[in-house]
Amino acid sequence: MTHLGLNSAVAAAERGFQIVCYDPDATLIRQLNADQAPVQEPQLLELMAKNKSRLEFLSDVAALKSCDVIYVAPDVATDDQGNSDLSMLEKLLSVAFENTSHETTIIVLSQVPPGFCRAHGRPGRPLIYQVETLIFGQAIARALNPERYILGLADAAAPLPPAYEKFLQGHGNPPLFPMRYESAELAKIAINCCLVSAVSTANTLAEICEKIGADWHDIIPTLKADRRIGPYSYLAPGLGISGGNLERDLNTIIALADQHGTDAGVVRAWVGNSQYRKGWPLRMLGEYVFSKTKDPAIGILGLTYKENTHSVKNSPSVALIRQLTPYTIKAFDPAIPSQPDWHPNLTNSPTAADAIQDSDVLLILTAWPEFKDLNLTEIAELMRGKTVIDPYGLLNRMQMQQAGLQHITLGTEPNFSQAC
Repeated sequence: MTHLGLNSAVAAAERGFQIVCYDPDATLIRQLNADQAPVQEPQLLELMAKNKSRLEFLSDVAALKSCDVIYVAPDVATDDQGNSDLSMLEKLLSVAFENTSHETTIIVLSQVPPGFCRAHGRPGRPLIYQVETLIFGQAIARALNPERYILGLADAAAPLPPAYEKFLQGHGNPPLFPMRYESAELAKIAINCCLVSAVSTANTLAEICEKIGADWHDIIPTLKADRRIGPYSYLAPGLGISGGNLERDLNTIIALADQHGTDAGVVRAWVGNSQYRKGWPLRMLGEYVFSKTKDPAIGILGLTYKENTHSVKNSPSVALIRQLTPYTIKAFDPAIPSQPDWHPNLTNSPTAADAIQDSDVLLILTAWPEFKDLNLTEIAELMRGKTVIDPYGLLNRMQMQQAGLQHITLGTEPNFSQAC
């Protein structure tokens, strides 16, 4: 009942299914039965409450015996190099096999490297790999309305177990793509590689825009109008790849290429590009703040790696904070508090206004929707300085200039107001 499993279970209950939600952690189960979720997602708590009669949160493995279909879906932790720790998945998969009948269909929903499912199958037991396409901040919405189902099978030509097929059809009957285990396991990685390619391209060209007077935000609509690229392409510039999942997939491809003697130079370039992009806020501080203000007070809004989540895995904000040890920092995030071990002079602010108060520079490093509604006149009055580093362009550029604030954002030249 971590992020992937909990959101998948709640979405299935919303679709009308009776769901047994098992986790060996009895403390976590007590929290869930007390309507406390360990993760943050839009609609999660509301749908947990709405579907309480369809959701049983249990730590007793005996409850699994009543299930026709079992999803094994723990979050797979990664280290700083993107290596996966599959130990919890392996333990729970054994629990599922050992506490169910031979007719029960077991599905691995957690992301695994190619070869995992074939190596962990058991004779006479139906084991299926279903590619998850979870996006932090959109987990419920995507689980409720999947674009398609990519299914890895021991025999791709064999029919699906009836109970499992009925369950999939209950989610709007999206298209099914059955294939052998290894193809499905690699399909998930292929999807993320395509996303990284788009992100890396956008970030590289956006930086050129900052230097030559072009505006990347003018260019994005022209690319989305091209059928070969498409309206849903990941083209917004950002601060590198974060969250852990994409990094894991790049590391997997590099490892497979090294193992089999194939070329992964382009993937290594994506990794290098991501590391470079994470340094953008520090470069902007050096150019526009540190060179002009001695010992500046720094305000930071946003700590999570993206909006609508509690995760700080490879967060650009936290990475920056760790590099600013000589300076005084106040930080605010609507989902999580800052941690003392990140920085010796870091204060956790209770509100955005407190983090802004008396700062020489303000950085908005997570695109939380509420930050878009900040009053720019109040920001100018609260700040001691006039520089706002807003990589995602949450604040209105024209209004920033009218408020006398310098606006530095990705993909375009900094906006210098008259006051700056």
